[in-house]
Amino acid sequence: VHPNVSQGCQGGCATCSDYNGCLSCKPRLFFVLERIGMKQIGVCLSSCPSGYYGTRYPDINKCAKCKADCDTCFTRNFCTKCKSGFYLYSGKCLEKCPDELEANNHTMECTSIVHCETSEWSPWSPCMKKGKTCGFKRGNEVRVREIVQHPSARGNLCPATTESRKCIVQRKRCQKEGKGKKNREEKRKKSNKDESKETRQESKGRAARRQNREQRENNNKTQPKKRKAPNKEQDLAPVDTAH
Repeated sequence: VHPNVSQGCQGGCATCSDYNGCLSCKPRLFFVLERIGMKQIGVCLSSCPSGYYGTRYPDINKCAKCKADCDTCFTRNFCTKCKSGFYLYSGKCLEKCPDELEANNHTMECTSIVHCETSEWSPWSPCMKKGKTCGFKRGNEVRVREIVQHPSARGNLCPATTESRKCIVQRKRCQKEGKGKKNREEKRKKSNKDESKETRQESKGRAARRQNREQRENNNKTQPKKRKAPNKEQDLAPVDTAH
């Protein structure tokens, strides 16, 4: 062992030196060079820092730098996050997205263009004028539809969601407010009155019939009983004059 190399190192180093720091790492750790001023110091980490990607070799695991426009990467040629001012597309960092795509400033990626989508039209509403369906001949009817998918920045804008057209109806008078209820109340009272009248008439009829029946019974009780007519055969029998 070189006199400047020590094996009793700290921080995951397998071998180290006072001037260069870690020279090799313990198993499964990644070796990376960090610049401090004009000097580079070797350190051993469990994962590579931002801007680096890890590569495992039989004798050592190393962290290598990503491309200049890449913030994090899987390999040198496949970026997973770009630095500010660049948009990620298929592992690459671009200043401008392709024509068939658009830049998403929220995710800093090139994404597909999304166009507006709407539902089917609803049926036409009843013909109305000033919120009423009576008291006019010409009015308007409307139909609506809903937005199902809002567009992206470069997508087609949404069309109108409301349509109106003229309509003609058979003119009819509007029923005054409260008049319909008043008419129904009057009809109900009249019906109740008629029913009460019929009930009273039926009661009077039953009372009169009962009174007539009682009168007839009283008359039958007070009239004298009629004598029976004599038997004609008895009147014609011969009289005994022997005495």
